[in-house]
Amino acid sequence: MTLKVAEDEQGRWAVLRVSGEMDLVTSPSVRQHVHDAVAEGRRSVVLDLSGVQFCDSSGVGVLIAARRLMRSCQGRLRLILPAQGAVDGSHVNRVLAALGVRRLFEVYPDVSTAVDETAAPLSA
Repeated sequence: MTLKVAEDEQGRWAVLRVSGEMDLVTSPSVRQHVHDAVAEGRRSVVLDLSGVQFCDSSGVGVLIAARRLMRSCQGRLRLILPAQGAVDGSHVNRVLAALGVRRLFEVYPDVSTAVDETAAPLSA
């Protein structure tokens, strides 16, 4: 399966909707989209991972690198994972939790909540 990244804008937020599989071959595409958003001056990025069926360690590495990049430019990164997390069968949520890095990210249940400046992230 391939990976697709669709870009959208919601107010000050660049929304990247990722679907498919994030692995060694496809993950660099996500990294490039985040870098492009930053290069365009975007400092608030939402990665919608609700359509990702598979994520390996290279995909997690890209997420951590994206977090580091956003922090280095005083930006913000928010992730969208299904509201029920692992109960919902979110592979990404399970992988992040298993590797102990889920707490590094601000996770929201959907895009409208993620772009709401007053909304609180889901607890890890």
